[in-house]
Amino acid sequence: MRIAKRVLALVLIFCLLLFIPPIKADAKRNSFTYDYGVFLSVNAGKSAMKKFAPYETIVIDVQNGFSKSDIKKLKKQGHKIYSYINVGAIENYRDYYKSYAALTLDVYENWPDEKWVDVSSKKWQDFILKKLSTRIINTGVDGFFVDNIDVYYHYHNKKIYSGVETILKGLKKKGKVIVNGGDTFVSEYYKKNGSLNKILDAVNQETVFSRIIDYDKDRFGKNTSSETKYFKKYLSTVNRANKTCYLLEYTKSKTLGKEIKKYCKKKGYKYYISKKLDLS
Repeated sequence: MRIAKRVLALVLIFCLLLFIPPIKADAKRNSFTYDYGVFLSVNAGKSAMKKFAPYETIVIDVQNGFSKSDIKKLKKQGHKIYSYINVGAIENYRDYYKSYAALTLDVYENWPDEKWVDVSSKKWQDFILKKLSTRIINTGVDGFFVDNIDVYYHYHNKKIYSGVETILKGLKKKGKVIVNGGDTFVSEYYKKNGSLNKILDAVNQETVFSRIIDYDKDRFGKNTSSETKYFKKYLSTVNRANKTCYLLEYTKSKTLGKEIKKYCKKKGYKYYISKKLDLS
């Protein structure tokens, strides 16, 4: 009788298994190894898609050939996607450089192919808010990774402040905004308004713990304690304003990497550590 009962039980289990739907291969598509990755020099293609696979939130430059179809595929896989947009400077290799070259200011230190731009110019603001950002957001990305609002640090006046504010508020109406750096402007804006809600959703701060020694040879070191302390305080301000904090570090040091990871885990920040300055 015991044997018969066991056989009957096995038959019942087998029958039940027949009715259980198979697990789909893409069921774990939202299970990522890393929270955050920045790939500004990566061009569209199959290799790019493989590179992005382990990262939940990715930052790319859609102007590097990424189509609406590419973005759709990435979002279907569960990625959150932000596209780079340079609002405070302009690179001479952009297809729109000549149209706005007259608005440029000084050459960007350590980046000879790039110049600061007069963000107080209505012509520049219209280009960013009506043309470039529209082209970018229409690909389907979640928002913008906004670079070089540090133009306000270099050209510290009311016109530049107002220009940065106008651009950030305009971008925020179109999508989510991660501001890269921008401590001078962001801190001043927060002090004046008591909120960052109208201009950003998150801040990405580079080189909190690391520093760049040689821009051409990817030589990095550890940042000074005073600089690290300053950026930690800035990120605390952003965090206090209930905005997400990201760190972007450049180092090949495992020891420094562990220090960065430990700090971010403690604070609840997200981070990406790159061994290459061009973020390829």
